[in-house]
Amino acid sequence: MDLSDRIVVLTGAGISADSGVPTFRDSGGIWAKYHYRDVATPEGFAANPNLLHEFYNLRRAGLPTVQPNPAHDALAQLAQAKREAGGCLTLVTQNVDDLHERGGSKSVWHMHGELTKARCTSCGTVREWADALSVTVSCPDCAERGTLRPHIVWFGEVPMLMEEIAEAVAEADLFVSIGTSGSVYPAAGFVGEAKSLGIPCMEINLEPSENAHLFDEAFYGPAAEQVPVFVGRLMSAVSR
Repeated sequence: MDLSDRIVVLTGAGISADSGVPTFRDSGGIWAKYHYRDVATPEGFAANPNLLHEFYNLRRAGLPTVQPNPAHDALAQLAQAKREAGGCLTLVTQNVDDLHERGGSKSVWHMHGELTKARCTSCGTVREWADALSVTVSCPDCAERGTLRPHIVWFGEVPMLMEEIAEAVAEADLFVSIGTSGSVYPAAGFVGEAKSLGIPCMEINLEPSENAHLFDEAFYGPAAEQVPVFVGRLMSAVSR
């Protein structure tokens, strides 16, 4: 592996969990407290927008209370080194927080959307949004009231940037999955796509994922510990 090569990194809840961000599916996670149909579907938004806004307002307001961890920092450092060497690190995340950006990553593909943005269901405009959303808030662009929603991909909706991700995976020299359960599709299918093309695949996870058998190499433990080791090992091998 060389810094001029192309790496696709997929990150999931495990990398944010090391910063204290609650997971969704683990025991005691968010879905144990809320039913996903109420707060993560278009139908839930239509039926009770106040509850849905309250759910995401709490999560948006909580972002400043968590900080990037060494895994976020290490990936940003690797991306910078690859840019300088003429390579490419495509960072795809299932997470809707902004920890990768605050950790120094310049380009992050949020396939499930971003908590820090709002989208108007009337005019389609997407804006940076730090304040609370409610049914009384008007869209700054079209002035329609109550049409702003979190810029989040809900159940039943198509994840973002799927064509771009598929192209990046197909052209990669290495696919790395970090902190994912291997149970959420289409993201869980990326390793299979890479594998079918003969691309080496690596898993860094707290424990084996549901599709762990598809990876050629695996390292288990907290992402905040394992990712810096992986990046350090790669950088060291290149510098020899």
